[in-house]
Amino acid sequence: MTSLPEYESFDGLGLAELVRTRQVKPEELLDAAIERVEARNPKLNAVVNKLYDYGRAAIAAGLPEGPFTGVPYLIKEIASQIGGVPTTRGSRFFADVVPPADSEHVKRLKRAGLVIFGKTNTCELGASLTCEPRFHGPTRNPWNLGLTPGGSSGGAAAAVASGMAPMAHASDGFGSIRAPASCCGLVGLKPTRARNTFAPYQGEGMAGLSAEHAVTLSVRDSAALLDATAGAGEGDPYAAPPPAGSYLAEVKAKPGRLRIAFTKKAPNGTPLERDPIRVLEETARLCEQLGHGVEEADPKVDGDLIWPAFNVLIATSLAVQLASHPKGHKPGPDDIETITRRTAEIGERTGAMDYMRASVTAHHIGRQMGAFHRTYDVLLTPALATAPPPLGHLDMMMDDVREYWRRVETFSPFTVWFNETGQPAMVIPIGVSGKGLPVCVQLVGRSGDEATLFRLAGQLEQARSWAHRLPKTDA
Repeated sequence: MTSLPEYESFDGLGLAELVRTRQVKPEELLDAAIERVEARNPKLNAVVNKLYDYGRAAIAAGLPEGPFTGVPYLIKEIASQIGGVPTTRGSRFFADVVPPADSEHVKRLKRAGLVIFGKTNTCELGASLTCEPRFHGPTRNPWNLGLTPGGSSGGAAAAVASGMAPMAHASDGFGSIRAPASCCGLVGLKPTRARNTFAPYQGEGMAGLSAEHAVTLSVRDSAALLDATAGAGEGDPYAAPPPAGSYLAEVKAKPGRLRIAFTKKAPNGTPLERDPIRVLEETARLCEQLGHGVEEADPKVDGDLIWPAFNVLIATSLAVQLASHPKGHKPGPDDIETITRRTAEIGERTGAMDYMRASVTAHHIGRQMGAFHRTYDVLLTPALATAPPPLGHLDMMMDDVREYWRRVETFSPFTVWFNETGQPAMVIPIGVSGKGLPVCVQLVGRSGDEATLFRLAGQLEQARSWAHRLPKTDA
């Protein structure tokens, strides 16, 4: 019999309220989380490093009073560092890397009262929108075990969707929060560039494309988490504009009459399946019914430049990562996957001027979107172009590196766009496909304006609640 059966009926703030009012103890929540990992992880392979004693020790030492005191939390096996715990980045090559201290993001999560009790699976070096590393093995989608859960935060999304935890850490360099949230039916926010710090281990991720945050069951959890973690770290090269107030307060605030545009046109011309278009159109009509000004409008951007610029930035990033093992190691033939190696080899051949052109292109697209947002507060797009593909479709062991990246681009043409511009972009699981799978819509705000996204997402969540839509589990 499952202990604390109501565990999965609450989001993170709901569980924290149970602790605050002494209806449950943090130890009981941790036990409930561990029990679900032990029951469901053998099928899903979402959690690849179990830190149960680490979580118990944190509770025994006394948890700080914060918005999430006592709530179990999982950290992705890349980006944020836990001192004394390996950060493998989903790769055999980095299996022996143990950071000496917590990253600032992890420190802030702990100050919020969260109980870290494990690390989740990710693809190798975050270089995919699936989660199938050779090192840890594939993570499976709890909605359909034969499908990808998305990536690179696939372990996080599968864990939350299957009820192991109400939210989990994630990061996003070209869609790695939003794609898995979409595949698994969750809320996934990529914040504004530099909203969350990478201190002290990095100044920025992937030339400014990458951002850290989370996948969550509810909009309010995403907002409260961002309240807890946002802000510059010591020595950061730049910072996001400070928010006007609490993001959590924005979720319940009336958004007013927003000017909303929606586009069914992928910037790279990729054709879309019917379900993403249908759910986008339904969401646009709902926004109109809620009193917003809504019209179809395609942003005037040089869309054909977005993916070529990204290809340069990901290739050079992988090349630098593979040359920066803290012990000076060089990858052997069996240490890394084929796509990682071949993409990094492209990066090694890329000149400084090509890298700068790619960076300039990303900034140029950002200026074009800035002009678009002079007219519109929010842009709605499909989250993905297709349903989650079968495991093996985005195979990082395939020989044809160009075909691999073509498949990634075709699956998720709308996400990297906003990594390049640095704007906040959020997916919400507002629809269902003809096959019963979740379908998300992406909400994009002007740079620095997560507040408007939280207000609109909160309103849509209230109007079309998705809290009851989670995959069935057999444990």
